[in-house]
Amino acid sequence: MSKDYYKILGIEKGASADEVKAAFRRMAHQHHPDKKGGDEKKFKEANEAFQVLSDSKKREQYDQYGTTFDNAGPGGPGGFDFSGFQQGGGAPGFDFGDLGDIFSNMGGFGDMFSGGRRGGRRAKRGRDIQVDVELDLKDAAFGVEKSVRLYKQSACDVCSGSGVEPGSQKVSCKECGGRGQTAQTQRTPFGVFQTAVVCSKCGGEGQMAEKECKHCRGEGVEKREQEIKIKIPAGIDNGESIRLSGYGEAAKKGGQAGDLYVLVHVKKDSRFRRKEFDLYVKKNISFSQAGLGDTIEVETLDGLAKVVVPEGIQSGQMIRLKGKGLGILNGSGRGDLYVEIIVETPRKLSKKQKELLKELSQEQN
Repeated sequence: MSKDYYKILGIEKGASADEVKAAFRRMAHQHHPDKKGGDEKKFKEANEAFQVLSDSKKREQYDQYGTTFDNAGPGGPGGFDFSGFQQGGGAPGFDFGDLGDIFSNMGGFGDMFSGGRRGGRRAKRGRDIQVDVELDLKDAAFGVEKSVRLYKQSACDVCSGSGVEPGSQKVSCKECGGRGQTAQTQRTPFGVFQTAVVCSKCGGEGQMAEKECKHCRGEGVEKREQEIKIKIPAGIDNGESIRLSGYGEAAKKGGQAGDLYVLVHVKKDSRFRRKEFDLYVKKNISFSQAGLGDTIEVETLDGLAKVVVPEGIQSGQMIRLKGKGLGILNGSGRGDLYVEIIVETPRKLSKKQKELLKELSQEQN
């Protein structure tokens, strides 16, 4: 039964070359067998359809004859000429190289579409890890250095992470000749296809240890506890994180180490309310202090500070103390502290106080 390549790719018969290419990219992303939920059968069908429809000559023959060629050999009447397909899977006149990004992290298929030009598998990268650090508000304001102990995969102390026994060296892999890849041939109805696969002997590195490190058995890594000092910048906020590149877990055989993410938790301080780099504090004063003015003491992150209250201040008004807030992350000074004045109305008044207030009220009227 003839296959409907247009239906497989989900396009109309009159689709342009760009539409064919876009449809294949979409199908490849969705069904690649190396992806979670991938479908190898659908991926191969999409690849087969793309190889035909991406070439004008093959597409013309397909549109005329379909894929049935029971009564004739390749190129004969009622048949389909497959002779022009290149060895290695490429369709003539079409460059598969620009599709390599689809499979850049999917093992051997990426090498197949990029022509094996990478010369081997990408170096493995160590795992990223996260640690939580708790700070009080003062440490968050001024910055602090914290020490944390992590039990993680680290580079082997004996071979410095190379996996090679000291005094020995790395040599070219005999299996792949140092290329990191070996060729794999597959016969299909379209011809013989050759793909590059990662060398099973050296794991795609192209080199092997002449003698493996005895301490780590050639892995280049070992699990151990490690103390790391972390500089917390001034002004950091609750829930923010710091990325320390290369401080995560080490990769095997000298690969790139992962990153360490430090998640910061700033404890609440009942004395202050924070808004970005500014702080807010409430200060109660008496009715007479509000009316006559006074000098009061206000708690700040730097200790007690004297604040002049102007006469006639109203409840809810703010007094700004410049530079008494939190440090600003870019190092350009500090935020401010805002003192919200709360004027307390006396609940119980003596006879004399009441008389004085009545006199004041009469004068104001």
